[in-house]
Amino acid sequence: MRKIELLAPAKNLETGMAAINYGADAVYIGAPKFGARAAVGNTLEDIGKLIKYAHKYWAKVFIAMNTILYDNELKEAEAQINALYKLGADALIIQDMSILEMDLPPIELHASTQTHNYDLERIQFLEKAGFKRIILAREVSLEQIKVIRANTNVDLEYFVNGALCVSFSGQCYFSHAISGRSANRGECSQACRMKYNLEDAEGNVIAKDKYLLSLKDLNLSNEISEIVNAGICSLKIEGRLKDISYIKNITSHYSQKLDETISKNKELERASSGNVKVNFEADPDRTFNRGFTPYFFKGRVPDIANFYSPKSLGKEIGNIIGVRKDHFQIKSKYPIHNGDGLCFFNKNKLLTGIQVNGVKCDKIYPNDMSMVCDGVTLYRNNDHEFAKELKQDKSIRKISIDILFEQQDKQYFIHITDENGVSASNSIDGVFELAQNEEMAKSNIKKQLSKLGSSIYELNSIQLNFNETPFIQAKLLNELRRETLDSLTQTRIELAEKEKTQPLISHPKYDSDKISYMGNVSNYKAEDFYKKCGVNDIEQAFELQKNYDGKTLMVTKHCLRYEFGKCSKLVKSIGEKPGPLYLVDSNNKKYRLEFDCKRCEMKIVMMPK
Repeated sequence: MRKIELLAPAKNLETGMAAINYGADAVYIGAPKFGARAAVGNTLEDIGKLIKYAHKYWAKVFIAMNTILYDNELKEAEAQINALYKLGADALIIQDMSILEMDLPPIELHASTQTHNYDLERIQFLEKAGFKRIILAREVSLEQIKVIRANTNVDLEYFVNGALCVSFSGQCYFSHAISGRSANRGECSQACRMKYNLEDAEGNVIAKDKYLLSLKDLNLSNEISEIVNAGICSLKIEGRLKDISYIKNITSHYSQKLDETISKNKELERASSGNVKVNFEADPDRTFNRGFTPYFFKGRVPDIANFYSPKSLGKEIGNIIGVRKDHFQIKSKYPIHNGDGLCFFNKNKLLTGIQVNGVKCDKIYPNDMSMVCDGVTLYRNNDHEFAKELKQDKSIRKISIDILFEQQDKQYFIHITDENGVSASNSIDGVFELAQNEEMAKSNIKKQLSKLGSSIYELNSIQLNFNETPFIQAKLLNELRRETLDSLTQTRIELAEKEKTQPLISHPKYDSDKISYMGNVSNYKAEDFYKKCGVNDIEQAFELQKNYDGKTLMVTKHCLRYEFGKCSKLVKSIGEKPGPLYLVDSNNKKYRLEFDCKRCEMKIVMMPK
């Protein structure tokens, strides 16, 4: 059987446990330091608690330590890795090759998407270096996945939902160049979510004050079967900054989608145990999203960006069909509630938000009528009732068990076996009188042994096997059940934490004898690694340099020539030659755009002051 994993983000212990309860087979969480979301580091104590909880379900916990490291941080990073291993962490997600030169415990290494896992040659190099899993670039298409799968044996992980970095991950230096906050150090200032003008060489403004680099969010809900069939073993949800309601909704949605795929293929199974039952209808549109795109999954498509706002739109719910002094009328198939947040693009294409203070049939009374326009499309970016529903839902994932309570000679034994065939047994001490009312006694035994309450277990079957029916006090039966379930849980945890293998680190030949700053080599151990791979000329990381003039700040598949109808493939057909383009920020700083049409990529380049 081939195991398929749904991998969800964990901002902290609470969201990590929620991800498990709502269907994740694995979660990834930031280490105390050196994670690519510096704002959400977690204590070792909380990480340990999450690992123990996840392992009850045979779910895994991966630790994100995917920033580049400086020389003075290497010892601390190595000590942290060893501490995480002792807690039972299942894998380490890394970017910096210095870690491969450390004295590592036997822990799996996953190559973060920050290691720029786009080209087959790069992925093959990382596989040979000793990585157990490669997290593919978001830009990788279905056809590329198939080629990569056919030419590698390493586990492949792929993003299916969440925010999209407009740059190739690990190849963005924009934030550091303008603010000193490095994306490769977990401190991205999100330059891609800011306004820019697009100008040509003569200074003509093609687009003014637009969010030209702000992509919509990824949603591959309808492509799960194709992704799995292409050879992906882990479906990744982005969002280590997202709240618990988002985690509940999105994880539930993709868990259900994955279950549908697996139900149609007998060779597939989920990578963890348990049944998930939620009391709400999962819907990605109803929690934070900037609008959705399939990105490059099946090739280039238009409208992957939202030039008018980087904020959450939520779910499209209808149109305004009439405006009055204190209210407006809406045509919608969805009920609107007090407390809802609505938004729309006004006549100036600016996203405008309002709050619903009152509802009467199709009449909506908002807190502000000043910008309301007749005919505009309405979105609900704060679904008050759905948010309340998510907050109130306290679903706990359940593992199915079968209970046998039987008599052997003069002793009574309980055997509990879970859905994975793991079992625990126990006996009850004492001499018991025979029951005067056998049916009532059997009913009481079943009742007490079936009281699973808020445990992680749910009863599939219970069977009694006696020569003669004893009368056993409820208190003794309850103690027997609790002790046996505790033993079963401990056995499950121990099996989940079985001995791991040491990563087989090697130094395969690199495909070049030169590495630029885009190799992100920021310490002497990473330099040693590449030298052992045959690289002689190694430029230091962007973050260690002073002069950025002429340097590429970002490489992206998002192409502004294409978006504005100036793609070289289009204009050549009508005899035109596309000219140079520039981004201009709010401080009138200009950045040159360069286009590699053969690779269908755009670069943003720092111009001299």
